[in-house]
Amino acid sequence: MSEAVPLPRARACLSFLHSRLPAWVMLALLVALPFSTPAWAAQATQESDGAQVMESFARQAQDEGERKALSDKTKHVIMFLLGVPLLLFLMITGGLGIAMGVYGKQVFVLHMIFAGLTVTLAVMHVIVGLVWFYPF
Repeated sequence: MSEAVPLPRARACLSFLHSRLPAWVMLALLVALPFSTPAWAAQATQESDGAQVMESFARQAQDEGERKALSDKTKHVIMFLLGVPLLLFLMITGGLGIAMGVYGKQVFVLHMIFAGLTVTLAVMHVIVGLVWFYPF
């Protein structure tokens, strides 16, 4: 059996890097050190700049909120426009329930569809009413 013998050039190259590796690492660190310190200094100024940017966004959002605020009259009109179809769907659902229970009509699916629409509008009406008018 013959054993593989490493090439003399590869051995010489590896020994050169092995002996000089700590010197190369130190040189790379010394070269990179001046470029990393301004990043630390810039980080402190970025935090204060970030606070100023957030304050300006908060002020802008507050100004837009004041401009887009709805009057109480508009809120009442919207609640009325939600309440009219709610009462209409409630009467239709009740009529379909009476037709099914008293007269034996086969309108169960239609009754359930209108019941679902009624409940959906009722939940919307309650949520909007609580959000707009609860604190009075």
